[in-house]
Amino acid sequence: MYIYCLELHLSLPTFSLKEKRGIIKSIQGRARNRFNIACAEIDRQDNTQVAVLGFVTVSSDKVIARSVLERLEDWIYESWPDVEIAGADIAEI
Repeated sequence: MYIYCLELHLSLPTFSLKEKRGIIKSIQGRARNRFNIACAEIDRQDNTQVAVLGFVTVSSDKVIARSVLERLEDWIYESWPDVEIAGADIAEI
């Protein structure tokens, strides 16, 4: 069994925590439904213009697990053009 984690650092076009929460919840919910992964905001919760999201997937094939997270990163980039991906790191746990 292979467990892979994607850590995404995002720059958001928001000025309040309510706006930030709306974008983050939208990304998390749609990612869960589309890619069947676990996700959470893991750092910088109090900063209105920056978010750090963690996504995790489990698979019996490491190529598939990594591919899911790479597709997820591309999907976020395409689906939210106003959200900038400042950094991304995929790691095997």
